[in-house]
Amino acid sequence: MCLAVPAKVLKVEGDHAEVDIGGIRREASIALLAGEGVAEGDYILIHTGYAISKVSSEEAAEILATWREIMKAEMEP
Repeated sequence: MCLAVPAKVLKVEGDHAEVDIGGIRREASIALLAGEGVAEGDYILIHTGYAISKVSSEEAAEILATWREIMKAEMEP
């Protein structure tokens, strides 16, 4: 199973972007999205350090909310 993480783009430099993933800053390759015009403030899905898709802020929020529900369920006895 593949897992992609939603991240907010903070800064774009060539084929790489600095992104925020739940308060953690990381660098990700955006080379696979070269034709999609990734810009600061966009949301992207990252899998193993590579951006694989742009998503809306609403879709990113929905994904994160679902993850919070899953984590909450995992913590319950």
